[in-house]
Amino acid sequence: MNQKTRTNPPGFGWAVLTTSLAFVVAQLDVSIVNIALPEIAKAYHAGISTLQWVIDSYTLAFAVLMLSAGSLSDLLGSKRIFQIGLIIFGIASAGCGLAPDALTLIIFRIAQGIGAAMMIPSSLALLNHQFAHTPQLRTRAVGLWTAAGSAALAAGPTIGGLLIAFSSWRYIFIVNIPICIIGYILSFKMEQTAKTNKKSFDLAGQFTWMLSVTTLISVIIEVPRLGFNNVMIWGGLILSLVLLGVFLWIEHKVAHPMLPFHLFKSGKFNSLLVLGAVLNGSYYGTVFILSLYLQKVLNYPSLTAGFAFLPLTIGFVISNVISSRVINRYGIQKPIIIGLTMFAAGFAGLFIAHEHTPYLQLFLPFLVIPMGMGLAVPAMINGILSSVDKTLSGTASAILNTSRQTAGAIGVAVFGAMAARGSTAILGAVSKSAAISIGLTAIAMFLVTRGLRKTNTIK
Repeated sequence: MNQKTRTNPPGFGWAVLTTSLAFVVAQLDVSIVNIALPEIAKAYHAGISTLQWVIDSYTLAFAVLMLSAGSLSDLLGSKRIFQIGLIIFGIASAGCGLAPDALTLIIFRIAQGIGAAMMIPSSLALLNHQFAHTPQLRTRAVGLWTAAGSAALAAGPTIGGLLIAFSSWRYIFIVNIPICIIGYILSFKMEQTAKTNKKSFDLAGQFTWMLSVTTLISVIIEVPRLGFNNVMIWGGLILSLVLLGVFLWIEHKVAHPMLPFHLFKSGKFNSLLVLGAVLNGSYYGTVFILSLYLQKVLNYPSLTAGFAFLPLTIGFVISNVISSRVINRYGIQKPIIIGLTMFAAGFAGLFIAHEHTPYLQLFLPFLVIPMGMGLAVPAMINGILSSVDKTLSGTASAILNTSRQTAGAIGVAVFGAMAARGSTAILGAVSKSAAISIGLTAIAMFLVTRGLRKTNTIK
């Protein structure tokens, strides 16, 4: 062997496996539920707004608590928060699987979101701590971590279809429990991360942020049912904006804010946050619509619809696996731009969708969309981690994932609202969501190009 043979430090595989298991269950529960929506609707006699809450209650809790979880991760140590998150997620998954009604399911979905919010920023902080002084290994580790989560996100509908076909939709939640147990056991070998010097927790900031985002998502979901001119809709919008203003005021005044404003002085940091929001909002919202399209318009049974999403898994795995090599060779700007171009091209392919579209015509966009996203996301994450001190890696990753999950919840709410009136509305929502996603991707590409103009390589 030559001198360039790769040697990993002790714990490389262990660290990646442990942190990836948390990302797998968190991402799996974003998408696996989509394929079970018709079965859940039958079991609980639920309408489209209830189904949106089943999806968004998880994503929303995930989003609004991420900043606090990241702050706690830096304050108390990432390993401890990571382990608590795994325990909460496992217990909540059992509750979802046993839920007797839709309200109970939604409550336990919120609990799952709390667990996920604790696991994700702390898992990234653990990786960043492990490989802070070896950027190439950090890039590789983040690529593998992202590949695992992306594969789970894309494979969710397929796994869900199999579970529904051969058992019950309830097992889409039960399957999380052994994964959480394994992750918890493995985590004891992980090193504890460095802690920040701040001594307090920003409770007021967390409370106002949570109310602001929850109110906004609630308004979007309820617009089709109440109507846009309803006083509760306008009141909710105004309340959300007021609470957001109060949150920003608190963050300026409090001694130890959960949202450190100095991080936003970097154009690189800001543009990557926008990128994350665009990717998740477009992808989550579109997968929600496509799940309804396959089952309500094309009349695919759950198992067939699940297998129809298989190209998403393949696309994510291919691009995530090669992303670390591309990033190490070219920096982060080129893979992001190429990824966004593919992402937009995939959405353009959805314009062909109609009542009788052959699956072979959908195969290419189903493959290209995740390939583009899978190439851009690892570069985005590496860019965020490389732009902050490692003692703030939990907070930085939490800010990134907050923007992503909030956008994901908004995407489901907005795109779902367009599909709230039967199969004709669902069909129209496919092309509308694709057009919106293409427009947002173009904006993200412009901002990222500007933001990375002077910082287009990993530090």
